[in-house]
Amino acid sequence: MIRNNPYEAAFEAYLRDHRIAYVSVDESRRALLADVSLKSMDFIVYAEGSQNLLIDVKGRRRLPGRRWENWATVDDIDGLTQWERVFGSDFRSLLVFAYESSGEITDEPGGGVVTYQGKRYDFYGVWLDDYRRLMKQRSPSWQTVWMPAVAYRSCRFALETLWSPAVAAS
Repeated sequence: MIRNNPYEAAFEAYLRDHRIAYVSVDESRRALLADVSLKSMDFIVYAEGSQNLLIDVKGRRRLPGRRWENWATVDDIDGLTQWERVFGSDFRSLLVFAYESSGEITDEPGGGVVTYQGKRYDFYGVWLDDYRRLMKQRSPSWQTVWMPAVAYRSCRFALETLWSPAVAAS
């Protein structure tokens, strides 16, 4: 599938580089569930030895000296919550924050790094249930939410912790 979003394309390259089995989701049309329009996740990832993952990638630019942006829309959160119910207990929802880094940013360890089309991307995961529990409203008019910096740092994790042992894509 051709992805117009560079953050999602970079994450797909990351999955391929790590030989992780996944299905990319066609987001061009929203799904209907009981006559309700439902935002799709970006990837379904099959993780050996743990729950399978429903992943929504949130792309952000990371600039030196700036905070780690981690906002999402209420629609993102509600959509992942609904999909987790539909897929059942063998699946868990994960927000993956993909940061395009400008220059050398070494203030914190990377959560998974890939170079895609000449740009560096760092990936960090936050479980949906943690995000929902700690999120704060960011903008009522834009329907966005975010996690305060301390909460975000305590909840995010390196994606490599999920891939051991790695699953070979078929």
